[in-house]
Amino acid sequence: MQETGYALSRKVEMGFEEAEKRVREKLKEQGFGVLTEINVTKTFKEKINADFRRYVILGACNPKFAHKALILETEIGLMMPCNVIVYEADDGKTVVAAIDPTSAMGAVGNEALKAVAADVRKGLMAAVLGV
Repeated sequence: MQETGYALSRKVEMGFEEAEKRVREKLKEQGFGVLTEINVTKTFKEKINADFRRYVILGACNPKFAHKALILETEIGLMMPCNVIVYEADDGKTVVAAIDPTSAMGAVGNEALKAVAADVRKGLMAAVLGV
């Protein structure tokens, strides 16, 4: 697991499709649903006729944690859902990464959000590590 200050990421020894399938399963096991999906490769090709590596952004949400966070900070919705990405690395391996919610929510300055962010981080980390 690599932590960058804003992301939790892991390079895996499996193909893109399998990694995407597994991260979806692991997110579900942790109580997250995928609300949005952006196929970056397809979007770049359609909108600007640019080729790009296989790359998908999954907007994941755990309703229980989202509810708690919104009660504590109404505008925290600007930072939801929690993005999880899957992409092909230059070496042919696949990277699975998730936003670090403690960094994102920490920027808000509401101390009460720290516990929620820690719980969300735990679930996202388990999902990424489980792939």
